[in-house]
Amino acid sequence: MSKTNNFVFWGLYVIAWIIFVGLSIEAGGLIVNFFFHLYNPEMVQNLYQKLDLIKMYQDNRFGFFGIYSFILIISILKAVLFYTVINLMQKMKLEKPFSAFVAKQISQLSYYTLSIGLLSYIARQFVKNLEHHGFVSDDLNQFWADSEAFILMGAVIYIIAQIFKRGVELQEENDLTV
Repeated sequence: MSKTNNFVFWGLYVIAWIIFVGLSIEAGGLIVNFFFHLYNPEMVQNLYQKLDLIKMYQDNRFGFFGIYSFILIISILKAVLFYTVINLMQKMKLEKPFSAFVAKQISQLSYYTLSIGLLSYIARQFVKNLEHHGFVSDDLNQFWADSEAFILMGAVIYIIAQIFKRGVELQEENDLTV
């Protein structure tokens, strides 16, 4: 492997760590925000992203817990997705990338990505339903605006995972014949 490719790989590894830390901070901030909604609602205006759903909490608790469940699950899944990317990049051997571990990790990446996309789409439809009853603010669209992109990316990663799985099978078969 050339030095340029190795440099690019390690650069992407550092970027994956930065994204993971950012997504972890976002998920942690949203969890703290959720508990402040429940126990000290006056402080919510001063917290992370100023996600203020106090009115919804007072008027429609089912909607509040539904929306916050979607927000928290999606943000945690995004952090887990990038943790899986980091784990893959850390343990993958670039000299021999077709291994059972890599195929399994890429499959997990496709499942996480597809889950994020589907949950985001379901959440967006849930919010649209609540908007008909006059309950939701526009601040929520940032959490599931990219649902179609995640679904498409999950499908592409799944195809790549199947290619890697077949590559592992061919490599094992080749190792047995030699």
